Amino acid sequence: MLVNRVGDLGLALGICVSFLTFKTVDYATTFALVPLVINKTFSFFCFNLDIISVIAFLLFWGVLGKSAQCGLHIWLPDAMEGPTPVSALIHAATLVVSGVFLIIRCSTIFENSESVLTIVSIIGALTSFFAASVGLFQNDLKRVIAYSTCSQLGYMVFITGLSHYSISLFHLANHAVFKALLFLSAGCVIHGLSDEQDLRKMGGLLHILPVSYVMILIGSLALIGTPFLTGFYSKDCILELAVAKHNNIGNFCYFLGCSAAFCTSFYSFRLIFLTFVNPVNTFKKYVENSHEAPIKMILPLILLAFGAIFYGFLSRDLMIGLGSLFFNSIHTNFYNFNLIDSEFLPSLIKNIPLIFTVVGALMSLLLINCFNIDKAFVFQQKLKLVPRLFYVFLNKK
Repeated sequence: MLVNRVGDLGLALGICVSFLTFKTVDYATTFALVPLVINKTFSFFCFNLDIISVIAFLLFWGVLGKSAQCGLHIWLPDAMEGPTPVSALIHAATLVVSGVFLIIRCSTIFENSESVLTIVSIIGALTSFFAASVGLFQNDLKRVIAYSTCSQLGYMVFITGLSHYSISLFHLANHAVFKALLFLSAGCVIHGLSDEQDLRKMGGLLHILPVSYVMILIGSLALIGTPFLTGFYSKDCILELAVAKHNNIGNFCYFLGCSAAFCTSFYSFRLIFLTFVNPVNTFKKYVENSHEAPIKMILPLILLAFGAIFYGFLSRDLMIGLGSLFFNSIHTNFYNFNLIDSEFLPSLIKNIPLIFTVVGALMSLLLINCFNIDKAFVFQQKLKLVPRLFYVFLNKK
């Protein structure tokens, strides 16, 4: 609550400055009047500041709190203590994406402030990488998925900073489907294991909770951007658009976005291995009492699983297609529009995120699961000073 009050301060100030300038808080009227105040300044503590940039910056300050961007992100992983269906709703559909939606809705204001768009893209890219790197070594089942949400919000924010609002909205909708699936499946696992959330105290659940396993697998594959699942269409499009900017900000976002894709793949498979595949590591009583969720809990999962597989494919032309006017309140300046450039990138550049994803999955397989490898050797390597410091640094955020 306290962290969100900090973000709300910026949002309230942004609304006040907007009202001071346009004498209204109605979207349609405000956007119609924006061209009249471009390059106008107002005096603030003896500084002459650009009005549009100030409004955009203050609104983005509100987004920092609501959408858990770097600096004001700390409330999101700690909100995991609530009931799982509530956290599924918060993370997938309502609360955390409201900030991203605010940027998309106020595209007219943001488009006329290059400096604020640069700040938005830098902070979004940093958030996507930072949250994914912290998620690598968290040990609470729901906390891993929470950091994953934080990372995906970074993707949505940095692509708005690069002036592609409809693709951000597309990723927002896609993310809602597979993140709800992941959270509710995690809820089924926790419910079946007598409320145990620690990944290190699970293992071997593949035969006991087969449906939950399949659901988490589908959700994770959609999350890491497996080709032709829902996450693939928006995530890869975001990274292609970043590199197609052909400037330093675009390259910076692309590099951190690909690194975040690597981390995402690693922690998703780590979660699957530690929960379902590795040897059983929990109490005998928990395993004896563990059970698959009842049908009324499984039914929503099946619906969401279909969404996680097909939704991106079915809705991609609506959101991404050239000339698609699906969300026609979005305004993009013509010199910021580079959807065509992204179509004609070299194949290698387009496939780099996929390569990073595969490498992340393989590293997870080697380090977490140790198939047919000398486990004692891997364990000794993990205990050396540098890997241990690396683990503690990321685990302690």
